[in-house]
Amino acid sequence: MKLLEPLKIGNITLKNRIMFPPLTTGYEEKDGSIGNHSFNFYKRLAEGGAGYIVIGDVTPIMNFSPAPKLFNDSQIVSYKKLADAVHEYGCKLGVQIFHPEYHAEKIMSLFISGKQKEAYDLLHYDMIHFVSEVTKEELLDICDKICKCAQRAYKAGVDVCEIHGDRLCGSLCSTILNHRNDEFGGSFDNRIRFALLVVDGIKSLCPEMTIEYKLPIVTKQKDGTLQGKGGLEIEEAIKFAKILEKHGVDSIHVAQANHTGNMNDTIPAMGTRPYGFMIEETKSIKKVVSIPVSFVGRITSAQMAESLIQSGVCDYVAFGRNLLTDPYLPKRLESGDMSIIRRCMMCNKGCTDSIMSRRFISCVLNAENGYEDKRIITKATNIKKVLVVGAGIAGLEATRVLSLRGHKVTLLEKEYKLGGQINIACIPPRKEEMRRSVLFYEQILPRLENVTVKLGHSFKPEDAKGFDEVIIATGAKSLHPNIPGIDNINVLDSWDILKGTKEVYGKVAVCGGGLVGAETAEYIASKGYDVTIIEMKEKIAQDESSTILPSMMSDFKKYDTKLLPLHKILEFKLNGVLTEIIDKDGNKVSEEFIEADTIVNALSSVKVIPCVDGINVPIHYIGDCGGQRPSNIENAVKSAYDCAVSI
Repeated sequence: MKLLEPLKIGNITLKNRIMFPPLTTGYEEKDGSIGNHSFNFYKRLAEGGAGYIVIGDVTPIMNFSPAPKLFNDSQIVSYKKLADAVHEYGCKLGVQIFHPEYHAEKIMSLFISGKQKEAYDLLHYDMIHFVSEVTKEELLDICDKICKCAQRAYKAGVDVCEIHGDRLCGSLCSTILNHRNDEFGGSFDNRIRFALLVVDGIKSLCPEMTIEYKLPIVTKQKDGTLQGKGGLEIEEAIKFAKILEKHGVDSIHVAQANHTGNMNDTIPAMGTRPYGFMIEETKSIKKVVSIPVSFVGRITSAQMAESLIQSGVCDYVAFGRNLLTDPYLPKRLESGDMSIIRRCMMCNKGCTDSIMSRRFISCVLNAENGYEDKRIITKATNIKKVLVVGAGIAGLEATRVLSLRGHKVTLLEKEYKLGGQINIACIPPRKEEMRRSVLFYEQILPRLENVTVKLGHSFKPEDAKGFDEVIIATGAKSLHPNIPGIDNINVLDSWDILKGTKEVYGKVAVCGGGLVGAETAEYIASKGYDVTIIEMKEKIAQDESSTILPSMMSDFKKYDTKLLPLHKILEFKLNGVLTEIIDKDGNKVSEEFIEADTIVNALSSVKVIPCVDGINVPIHYIGDCGGQRPSNIENAVKSAYDCAVSI
């Protein structure tokens, strides 16, 4: 397998061609140094077999950005500790160095002096102004800081300096963002001048250090529009790649240009962009350089990565979200069995959304991600017989962890297939990738020791006889609210629609604009129906990922779906829904009748709690039936994991 073969880049040799690309993690200490949180995360990746790890967004200055920083010699120690740790596993370490394209140090001084408003105003100052206004002297000073940051990294034992070709470098390269009329603006040679100063400066200070350049490309979409702002269009990117090689850059990391305000540009969520969406751009760069080129862009499997390398598209592949979901992916490949890899479903809930909400990244499918020193599976000292009721994601994860700990597990499921709510959650547009979460368990369950699975078995209290503990993971069901007309023949359940057991007709009113309601409405609208969404809150689909929401709203516009927030349902009728229009405080404004032939109930869900009378062993509740109210897949996985390691 070429993916597992060594690769020489500059003065180093990667043990395999699996790269963990630069991702903002939020794990760093306040001063930007590498603390225990970061250390344990990156060490786990190295332990899992990655050949090359890049720490993302390392700044050469002190600022308030929640990112790693390396602006002072005192910080070298923490980076050296990490470099030494990953080297023990034969892994190479890189740092991606960038300078924010705003007045970072001035903003910092304003915050320190208590001028919060001025600081926030400047922080939100559009980057296009900074790119135009930053002086030559300031640019040279920034370049010097970046080079000294690289020198500190080299002293710490870091193997690779990746120059962040987006951000300030990319903004200056860009014809979209750069409107300067001096030696750093206008012509192609002028726009790439700063980036080359950085490359040459690092080469001069650290001649032995391997240099990788992240080359952001402004891509052309099928409708002719451009995606991304910082960076170069492909024609200029090709010219620049050849120049970078001449200036001593050792490898190129081809990537989608960003700076549109939506992280979905560079980290696309499920179904929003094709798999391998940067393939043509990467091919174009690979053709004109002799140095190694890496690929990133919705690679969901090792098979896809192997194909890209074998066909000559690239030399090494970046697995970002996939290594959050399964940091041991490389080692599992070495074992020769790809079927035991837990694959990312690209929901962006735990990773991208967390960063945008100023939280540290995690993974909804991997409870240990971000908690490497807290969530650890150890062998149980007292082996027990445990009954798990319900084979949704919570029940499946509990079964997996219990088995790994050595317990004897029986898993009961009333349906004749695994997955629970995932089987309907993967039906709406873009959501089919959620199936991968269940496929993982379908593949590993037969391999787990001391696990018995009984499908088509409805739980009864007597089933608990002979077990030491019972875990209830029976999930949730759609709520049947006490609204006049709820039992009318034209009122259908959203879950039944997604299961395919009931069909809509005519004009459709979807009652409930939460995640389930919005997805159901989009699904129905995509079939050609006239759909209206009725929601009491101010926003439709307010819990949807910010990276997916624009695609959903675009679909609603495309299908002419009517969105009615701040509408309280009063009554269901055979010809529509009577509602009360309310203000933001819940006060009545007026009434409105929405005509509909089919009414879909997607108002809420409620926990399913089976009868446990007479069971006299410990009972645990996890997933949707474990909290105060039904939650989400992340809660299902983490509550199951935590419960299983406590038994």
